[in-house]
Amino acid sequence: MSTEKRPVILDCDPGIDDAVAILLAARAPELDLRAVTAVAGNVDLEHTSRNARRVLTLAGVEAPVCAGAAGPLFGPTVTAGEVHGADGLLGLPVPEPAFPLSPEPAWDALYREARAWDGALEVVATGPLTNLGVALAKYADLPRYLRRIVLMGGATAFGNTTPAAEFNIYADPEAAGMVFRSGIPVVMCGLDVTHRAYLTHADIDRVEALGTPQARFAADTMRCGVAQHERFLVPGAPMHDPCAMLYALEPALFTTLRCWVGVECHGTITRGRTVTDAYSDAKREPNTELVTDVDREPFVDALTARLAVYSG
Repeated sequence: MSTEKRPVILDCDPGIDDAVAILLAARAPELDLRAVTAVAGNVDLEHTSRNARRVLTLAGVEAPVCAGAAGPLFGPTVTAGEVHGADGLLGLPVPEPAFPLSPEPAWDALYREARAWDGALEVVATGPLTNLGVALAKYADLPRYLRRIVLMGGATAFGNTTPAAEFNIYADPEAAGMVFRSGIPVVMCGLDVTHRAYLTHADIDRVEALGTPQARFAADTMRCGVAQHERFLVPGAPMHDPCAMLYALEPALFTTLRCWVGVECHGTITRGRTVTDAYSDAKREPNTELVTDVDREPFVDALTARLAVYSG
């Protein structure tokens, strides 16, 4: 089995920022996109599994898309249609899927690919972590077969869904806790870094100027993010999910800190909080590479250059 390209599964809930992450992954020359696994999150599973195929169709790439969990392991389903629109893609003109949904459940596809690649497979997770939670519960030996999980989720000090919690973790904290406890190497791209990985209106103009349908679609999703994040005092559109994908592709753009991360599942006002033991005296054994900062201008350059491949 060739290892010239790194095998990866993108586990996501498209979602406008997941859509840009899909565009980045679909044409990345370093990656062998083995599958896209969909989970309920930003919108319901029917839409996320359809949107993954719509965006891949826009990218001109056919990869297996497997549907996973329609809701969290416990508790009510949390969605974000007020941000992503009723269809998850703001009603933007994205083509209908050119290929069908795979009949294989997300967790079975993930385990099968992990076994086949024998420790080389990476997962980039940009939605709630329910699919991974189910896979860990069903396949106890999964951790030995995964190289790492790069996830977008959590934060060290604030939330965007509650004062304590970021959306992806809040949507299924039990599954997130399973991932952090699994022993699989985890890279966490939380709000601390994604709010620094933003695009201004001028940056978005550069993306739009690429002139392709893919770039215009990406720019339209980004413009929505500028207005939405003014309340967080972010001077642009944070690239939440593209940040995780770009870390998987170009880690030199980022600063990280090795530390312990746990997930609060029971707190009345802190459910879904990622508790990070980065600076206390009561050091726990590190389980996470916490991404703390990004070199923003080279990040914007890299994101733009990777979307420019559609021009060719």
